[in-house]
Amino acid sequence: MKTFINLLICYFLLVVSGCSDFLQEDLQGTFSSSTFYRTQDDALLALTGVYNQASFVSTANEIWVIGDVASDDAIKGGAAGDIVDISNIDNFSYSRNNTVLENIWKHYYEGISRANYVLYYVPNIIMDETTKNRILSEAKFLRAYFYFNLVNVYGEIPLKVLPPLSTTEINIPKSPVTAIYDQIKKDLTEATVSLPGTYTGKDLGRATKGAAWGLLAKINIYNEKWADALTAITALENAAPYSLSVLFTNNFSDSLKNNSESVFEIQHLTNQQPKLGNFLTQYFSPAKDNGYYFNTPVQNFINEFETTLGAVVDPRLDYTVGRSGQKWVNGENFDPAWSPTGFLNKKHIQSVKKLPIIGDGNLNYVYLRYADILLMKAEALNELNQTGAAMLPLNLVRKRARESYLLDKKLPGFGVIPANLLPDVIDAGQTVNRSAIRHERRVELGFEFHRYFDLMRYGQQAAETALSSAGFTYSKRYFLIPQSELDTNPKITQ
Repeated sequence: MKTFINLLICYFLLVVSGCSDFLQEDLQGTFSSSTFYRTQDDALLALTGVYNQASFVSTANEIWVIGDVASDDAIKGGAAGDIVDISNIDNFSYSRNNTVLENIWKHYYEGISRANYVLYYVPNIIMDETTKNRILSEAKFLRAYFYFNLVNVYGEIPLKVLPPLSTTEINIPKSPVTAIYDQIKKDLTEATVSLPGTYTGKDLGRATKGAAWGLLAKINIYNEKWADALTAITALENAAPYSLSVLFTNNFSDSLKNNSESVFEIQHLTNQQPKLGNFLTQYFSPAKDNGYYFNTPVQNFINEFETTLGAVVDPRLDYTVGRSGQKWVNGENFDPAWSPTGFLNKKHIQSVKKLPIIGDGNLNYVYLRYADILLMKAEALNELNQTGAAMLPLNLVRKRARESYLLDKKLPGFGVIPANLLPDVIDAGQTVNRSAIRHERRVELGFEFHRYFDLMRYGQQAAETALSSAGFTYSKRYFLIPQSELDTNPKITQ
C-alpha cells in the first residue's frame, strides 16, 4: 500500500506542469509519450496516473452529484448561491454549459486517455511479462470503470480506444450505448485473465480479478442479463474469500481500509505532498468545520429505514446520516441547523481533528463492496424466478445490519438485538421480493453514489415515481453532452 501511494506521489512530482500535459504527444518538458515509456517503472508510474483519475483528490470528480443529488435521496444543500449548477441538475433544469456536467465529462475522458496511453505503449516495453500483463489488465479495468460512469451519465458517447495521437483519434462521433457496453465487457473479460485474486502489502488497492468480475456482474445487472450476472458473481466468489465486514460502519473507517468486504475501493492518503487526500470530507462537512455541507439527505430517504414497534430504527440510518438527537463524527451532538434539511450524510466524513486540513481526507471511496454483490445476486436470482434462493443473500445483508447490536458498544441496549429489528425477509413472490431488494439497496448503499443509476435501470415507472417532484421525465435519464465538447468535436451532433 505504501509503495502504491509513493508511486502516486512520484507521478505528481513528475508532471508538475499538469497531468493533462503529460498525456500529450508533443509535451514540452522532461518527458513525452515517445520518450517516457521505456521501462517497467515507467509503465507502473503511468498506470498510477490512471488510478489517480478515479480518485477524489480535487473538486473535478463530481460523480456524487449525479449519483446522489439527482436522485430522491438528497438535495444540493450548501449555501443557497453556492455552485448553482448542482441545483440545476437537482431539479433537471440544466443546460449544456453546466459546469458539473463538463467536469465529469473531462475528468473521466482524461482517465480513458491515460489508460489508452498505457495500453498503446506498454506492450512494447521489454519487461517482466507477468507484470506487463497485469498492468495492461489494470488499465483495461480502469478504462471500463470510466466508460461505465460516462455511459450511464450521458448515454451515447464517443468510444475512444487509442491515445489522441492525431485528430482522427481526438474527434470521434458518438457510439450507441450497446457499443460502449460491448467495449466495457471486452475490457473486463480480458482483465480477468491476468489480474490476481488478491493483493497484499504495497499493492493493496489495485484492481483484482474479483473487481473485474464484480464490475462485469454490475454491467450485466444493468442490462438485465441475469444469468450472466450470476456467472460473474460466482467467478468473483471463487477469486477471493470476500465476506461482509462484521460491522456495516467498518467500510467507512480510515483504519479499516481494504477489508474483507472491499471488492474495489479508490485509495486516498492524507498529509502527502503533492496532495493525495480525499476532498469529499470538505464537500459534505458542516460549515462550522469549514465544509460546504453539500449532498444533504432528505426526509424521504430517512423514512426508508425500518423502525420496530418499540421505535428502534435500522442502525444503518445513524451510521449513514447525521440527525437530531445523535452524535456527529467527532462525538459532539448533531445540530440540525448545520443543514438546510436537518440532516448530513456521514459515510465520507472524518472528524476535522484527525486531518491536517479538511479537504485532505484519509478515507477511501468504496465503489464496490461485497454487500452490493450479495444484493445483485439476490436481484438476479429473483428475476430468474428463483425467488426462494434470492432471499438467502438478501437476508445475509440484513443479518449483518441487525447484529450491530451485538458488536457496537455505542448502540443503546448493546448486547441484545431489539425485538423484530430487521427480520429475515420471507419469499413472497417475485414482485414483492423485487421491492424488498430495491429497498435494501437503498438503505444499505445510500450515499455511495449509486441511487440515481439504480433508479434509471429500474425503468420509467420507478424513476418517474421517485423523481416526480423534480421535473424529471424518463427522456432526461441521460444528461446533455457539454457544449465545450460540441464546440471542439465536429463529429458530434446533438
